[in-house]
Amino acid sequence: MGRIHTHNHGKSHSTRPTTLRVPSWISLSPKDVEDLIVKYGKEGLTASQIGIKLRDQHSIPLARPITKKTVSEVLNQNNLRPELPEDLNNILKKALGLQKHLKTNKSDNRNVRSLELIEAKIHRLTTYYKKIGTIPKNWKYKSVVAQLE
Repeated sequence: MGRIHTHNHGKSHSTRPTTLRVPSWISLSPKDVEDLIVKYGKEGLTASQIGIKLRDQHSIPLARPITKKTVSEVLNQNNLRPELPEDLNNILKKALGLQKHLKTNKSDNRNVRSLELIEAKIHRLTTYYKKIGTIPKNWKYKSVVAQLE
């Protein structure tokens, strides 16, 4: 998958397990794995952070072959779903950090452009999430680019 606003192809990531079978070394039952996911969800971890914890601390490469559900589905069933999807929330945090930076560094034109690109991603994602019903139809991102210029 390529990047949206650059010509890079984004090769830097960890590789997923090749097979979707339950590994032989896992002794946890599907119920135990779901309990771990719920426990970490109650601690406030995101779905990707829960997956990393399961991988690193409990030697579970993927939760889906074991539980037949994704980490997000388990969180949804236990009413632990965050109000905003994780990817949208991460982009909003990045935009907020850039806005703070641009308040103190008003002549940083490169980051003004970066903020514009990030906000384009936010608008594109919100359109998608409104269409599938993940966020409310009246949810709106409020930009402060006009205040910076």
